Formats: sequence, structure tokens, C-alpha cells
Amino acid sequence: MTAPGPPVPPPPVPLAAWGARYAGLAGAILLAVAGYLGGALPDAPLGVTPASIWRTPNGPATLTCWLIGTVLLVGAWWSLRGGAPSTRWAYVTAGLWALPLLVAPPLGSRDVYSYACQGWTYAHGIDPYTVGVAAAGCPWLDTVAPIWRDTPAPYGPVFVLLAALAVAVGGGLTGTIVALRVIAVAGLLLAALCLPGLAREAGVPARRAVWLALAGPLVGVHLVAGAHNDAVMLGLLLCGLLVVVRRPGRPAALLLAGALLGLAVTVKASAVVVVPFAVLAGIPDRYTVRTLLRQCGWLAGGLLAALLITSAVSGLGFGWVSGLTHSGDSEQWTSPPTAVGFVVDYAGGLVDRDPQAVPVVRTVALLLLVGVLVVLWWRAWQTLRGLNEIAAPEIARSRVALHGAALALVATVVLSPVFHPWYATWPLALLALTAARTTWFVLPTAAAAFLALPDGTNLARVTKAPGALAMTVLLLTVLARTLPAARRARRRHS
Repeated sequence: MTAPGPPVPPPPVPLAAWGARYAGLAGAILLAVAGYLGGALPDAPLGVTPASIWRTPNGPATLTCWLIGTVLLVGAWWSLRGGAPSTRWAYVTAGLWALPLLVAPPLGSRDVYSYACQGWTYAHGIDPYTVGVAAAGCPWLDTVAPIWRDTPAPYGPVFVLLAALAVAVGGGLTGTIVALRVIAVAGLLLAALCLPGLAREAGVPARRAVWLALAGPLVGVHLVAGAHNDAVMLGLLLCGLLVVVRRPGRPAALLLAGALLGLAVTVKASAVVVVPFAVLAGIPDRYTVRTLLRQCGWLAGGLLAALLITSAVSGLGFGWVSGLTHSGDSEQWTSPPTAVGFVVDYAGGLVDRDPQAVPVVRTVALLLLVGVLVVLWWRAWQTLRGLNEIAAPEIARSRVALHGAALALVATVVLSPVFHPWYATWPLALLALTAARTTWFVLPTAAAAFLALPDGTNLARVTKAPGALAMTVLLLTVLARTLPAARRARRRHS
């Protein structure tokens, strides 16, 4: 028996990868500097525009640092979109880029102040689902964006409890913001722990999945510095999916996975679109209606238990469902349905009509979303049944279910009434695990990094008409190119 040879050293890291690492780090540092010069600080003026920011004493430096920093961070991430040199290298680089943003002021939006006031409202015995933070008397009201001061909380009871915990631990506003950022980072760390396991189950390189999901510019700016609760939702979502694909068909595992997915839903309700695909991932062998119903029962049991327990523990019941209706109060052309509605209204104005098309188009888009989700699930189900006939390996089956979940999140983002840049992180993590080609989703994600300024100014608000026209033209172009290709594909398979 021959003795094993010496371990093979890992290949050297290419010089271009080192250049990308330190270019991205320089970008993150510049973004942090922009935050201190003119970020979403508590006393920053509200209702500003890029022109008014430029006229302030620190305005030119703020905007210059922000633009150059964003370009560097986006360019570095884009350059390695095919995968980092190794998984460890990806983790270290993503961590390096996060460090400057971890100690920066809130960037890209003022939502973290809304979280703080909603947590304060609940901590003081007031129902945040029936009373806005202004009526509740939050002492930090001046830091909240005016559009959200009179609206109930649109988040589930788990996040309201976490926000109240942040208030209790933090005490004042600064401490609360720090605690909310720690909670967001904990969500990202949970996601980071789950990504390699999910990558193995999906049969993709972990070095690519980790890089795309964690090193992106939206993650550092909006989930770390901005402390958005999307980080917590993603962590719970990926953890639930990992349990499902690791232990398919196991009742205890399915109950646990359902509970984790239920917790994700009670942070942000949009996570619910993943649940039907998690059921598919939980089927261990034969894809029959009987096994589908059995696995669905276990998973649904865990999910319903999480919903009922958290709603009861919070004492808020299901009042959080009604709060979801206010999430579309903001109208921006970055949402394709809203953009189309704007264009219809502009066209009506040319003939002295006011169609009020935005609510109508949004409603149609939500109905279309339901249909798209059903079609995506049915296609995944049929594909899995086909794989079952040829005894495909477990990796192939897991990848089909996870990719279906990724496309469901893409459809949710595209057809929702409102879009904010950090929403792109929802499908990004799952597409990083399943998509064969990356450009089609990496490019829009990179573009979304330029939609906000450090103080939370949303560029979509100051580019309403040209943005709506551009989005509508883009939507029509995509449809004109994809629909004929889809028809040809159906003819080939028929």
C-alpha cells in the first residue's frame, strides 16, 4: 500500500483577484467617508435633491466619494462574477468590504429610523399595526422619512419584537441603531453559514455562491450599513431551505424548516412565495400527489405553528397583515407596474384625461404575479417528475426546487407595486446557488446600487418621468425578445 503524497497546495490567487479585493475595499472606505460627510444622519435635512446636496459645504465631497466608491465596489464585485478564487477568499473579502460600512452611519435610506420608532411604539404598549409612529409619540420622529410617519408597521411580529429588543438594549437612538445593525449582521452571518451547504446540495461552486450573495454592493450598503431587515429574512429563509434539502422527507426536519420559513415570513411577508418550492425540495424520492400532500402537511404545520406562536407571543395577533397594504404608498418608476401606470397617466394628460392608472396597473400586476407563481411551481413539479423517471441524482432535484424559488422571488420583485434597491438581494442569494448564467441578474443588481444617495435620497423620486419612460421601454423590449423565444421552446417540447 503506497503512502499518501504531500497535500497539494491550493493554486495561487490571480493578481486580478487581489486587485479586485483592494479596489472594493477602497470603494467601501469611500462610501463610509461619504456617510460621515452626508449620510442618513439623524439631523440630516429631509426632502433634499442631488442639486441641493451639491450646494452644501460637504456636498461635492459627499457625492464624489459616493460615486467613486460605488463604481469601485460594483466593478470589483462584477469582475469576479464567475466566482472568487476560493470560498475562504470570498468570505474574507466580503468581510473586509463590510468592515468600513459596519462603522459608518446609516446609508442609502432612513428605514432604520422607522424600525427604531416602531420598536419604541411596541415597547411602550402601543400597537404599531394600528397607530403610526407620529401618533404614537416616538421621540425620534424627526429622523423618520415623512412618508412613513403616519403609516402602520408593514413588518411581521418577529421583526417588531426584534426592534423592541433593540430599543430596550440600546436605550437611546444611537444605541438602538447599533443594536438593529447587530441584528442585521446576525442575519447575514446565518446566511453565510448556510450558503456552502446549499451550494453543495445544488451542485454549484460555493466560491461563486458566496461571492455573489455576500460581496455585492447592495449587501454592504443596504443590509450592513442600512441595517435593513431583509438580512434577517434572508438568513432565516436560507436556513429553512438548507434543512429541507439536507433532510428531505424527515417529519422533524420538515417541521423545523417550516418553522424557520414561518419566522422569515413574520419578518417580511414576501418570503411566503418560497414556501411552495420548499415543499418540492422536501420530497425525498417519488414525486406523487400523495407524497406531495404528506410533505406539504409537515412543512405547513411548522410554518403555521411559527405564525401562531409569534403572533400570540407578541400580543398583536394578525394585525400585521393589514399593515402590508401600506407598503405601496411610495410610488417609484423602479417598479415596472408603477412605471407603466405613470406612462399611461402621462399619455392621458396629453388628451386632458386623468386615468389614475397606477393603482389599476398595480392590481393587474399582482394578479399576474399569482399566475406566474402558479406556472413556475407547476413547471418545477413537472420537471421533478420527469427527473424521477430517469433516476436523476438528488443534486439535480434540489437545484430544480431552489431555482424555482429563486424565479418566484424574481417575479415578486419585478411585479410588486414598489421596488427599493435592497429588494434585489432577495432573489440574488438563490440565483447565486442555481443560475447557470449570471449576467442577467448581476447586471440589474449592479445598476440598482446607483439608485440611492448616502443620505437616503431616492434618485427614482427625482427622475420620475424619464425613469418611467425608460422602464416601460425596457419592459417592452424584454417582452418582445423573451415571448417569441418561449413560444419556440414550447413548440420544440410539444
